[in-house]
Amino acid sequence: MKVTDAGEILIRSPGLFREYYKNPAATAEAKTPDGWFHTGDAGYFDQDGHLKIIDRAKDVGKLVDGTLFAPKYLENKVKFFPYIKEAVALGNGREMVCCFVNIDFDAVGNWAERRGMAYSGYADLAAKPQVYDLVAECIERVNADLAADPKLANSQIHRFLILHKELDADDEELTRTRKVRRGFIGEKYAELVDGLYGRKTSQYVETQVKFEDGRTGKVAAELAIRDVKTFAAETAKKAA
Repeated sequence: MKVTDAGEILIRSPGLFREYYKNPAATAEAKTPDGWFHTGDAGYFDQDGHLKIIDRAKDVGKLVDGTLFAPKYLENKVKFFPYIKEAVALGNGREMVCCFVNIDFDAVGNWAERRGMAYSGYADLAAKPQVYDLVAECIERVNADLAADPKLANSQIHRFLILHKELDADDEELTRTRKVRRGFIGEKYAELVDGLYGRKTSQYVETQVKFEDGRTGKVAAELAIRDVKTFAAETAKKAA
């Protein structure tokens, strides 16, 4: 087993298949001339020599400092918390990682009601400073965990915003199997991306949405943008 410079995991063994039947082109695509098989997965060997798989190789990029940027890995760590339903990590070719977040309306709604917080709907709840504090706490716990990993320490999330609407397959933001269409979302919400990386504290956005009855309309909001705490590798255990 080995990892290429691009981060893809390759494997080779006596038990590996020899070739695709009567399909040399497929064989050449799947295996190197000296017999290494392209898994399509990205990863690395950690300090203990264990293989850590982080994402599909085609989705992995790098920050400007060369740090691996594994968006799905980061998104899954953020979505581990029950208050966060979806996350979209941004950072390929940039100096830092930023993130869009969708809160879980039911979980955060229950959290808010236990604290006597009134709200009129998703957008109102998502915009509340107390909810931003809640999400920031979750992301900072992710950052403390990432700081303990030398390979990914510099991919900590620096800034985030909570979207004013839930990502929806009808709006082409998710696939029908609810996978994030990261590239499409980055283009659709380009002004929000600019706000995150432009060091703004808020950004106005208007979004066209499709309702269940087929009608279309627009939703608009001024979204707060929040910085979150990041950690140096040597302080990761203390911070966690």
